[in-house]
Amino acid sequence: MAENLREGLLLGMGNPLLDISATVDKNFLEKYDLKANDAILAEEKHKSLYDELINLYNANFIAGGSVQNTMRVTQWFLEKSKVASYMGCVGNDKYSKILEERALTNGLNICYQYTDKEPTGTCAVLITGKERSLCANLAAANCFSSSHIEVPENKKLIENAEYIYISGFFLTVNPEVIQTVAKHAYENNKMFMMNLSAPFIPDLFKKPLEDVLPYVDILFGNEAEADVFAKVHDFKTTDRKEIALKISRMEKINERRNRIVIITQGSGPILLVKDNVATEYPTTRIPEENVVDTNGAGDAFVGGFLAQLIQGKDIEICIKCGIWAATQIVQTSGCTYDGKPDFKL
Repeated sequence: MAENLREGLLLGMGNPLLDISATVDKNFLEKYDLKANDAILAEEKHKSLYDELINLYNANFIAGGSVQNTMRVTQWFLEKSKVASYMGCVGNDKYSKILEERALTNGLNICYQYTDKEPTGTCAVLITGKERSLCANLAAANCFSSSHIEVPENKKLIENAEYIYISGFFLTVNPEVIQTVAKHAYENNKMFMMNLSAPFIPDLFKKPLEDVLPYVDILFGNEAEADVFAKVHDFKTTDRKEIALKISRMEKINERRNRIVIITQGSGPILLVKDNVATEYPTTRIPEENVVDTNGAGDAFVGGFLAQLIQGKDIEICIKCGIWAATQIVQTSGCTYDGKPDFKL
């Protein structure tokens, strides 16, 4: 463990959600107009989905939310608790207690904002074969207010963090907070990182994403998100190396470091663009029978990556650790893990 690891070094901000995970058939997806390997926000037509999963499909409850998953995985790799902190909004209910308990068990420093206006957010995780479809009912997560980052102890967490990671999902909740934190990172030369999170983010939230992108030092995304980003910005190419290169060259305010772009492609190679050079890293092949589901794989990849990044490791080691973490997570249900990680440099 690097000697410079300290409490509060890394800060994550996002939507804390309790995953309600169940195996369903394709007819169930069609009933609720959902697609495999997609992530959407719940609409009126999805309201009965959650009770149906719980009552008829023997659903499991798993602590979730993209950034919280990532922070938990990062902590898994570290020998010191509370190196990573996490902010998001939850309800005053039993679901938030489950989230809190799991996060604390994993060594994460949680700084939830609590609201009585809405229940804790939930995310339906619909497993069909090895694929997963996510349908998030943000509820309380939508209530995250700017006042939370003005609370002295929370403001201090932001000031103390050297690395800040925020999901694209959070753009649907409070883009003003993201702008505030992004500007703080720029003014203090901190590493500011984001994830595209889902194909609908670069599509339906193009403007808030464009507003924050100039501050982003490292941008993560998967192949579907990258493809939509390219289409929305009229890149006139479907070559993902070209797409990643073009994203890396978009306006960047902090010129002290070039933007790094990392695109995951399922079981395909990881695509890295750094210093205007595109590199591919092969993923680890897992026997088909060992794959339980892909839920949380992307979150775990970023978690493994960040665990090495904040220790000052080379980008290649960060990516290899991310790949290792993702391969572990797809062999369990949801973003869960047991024992100590035995990733070797």
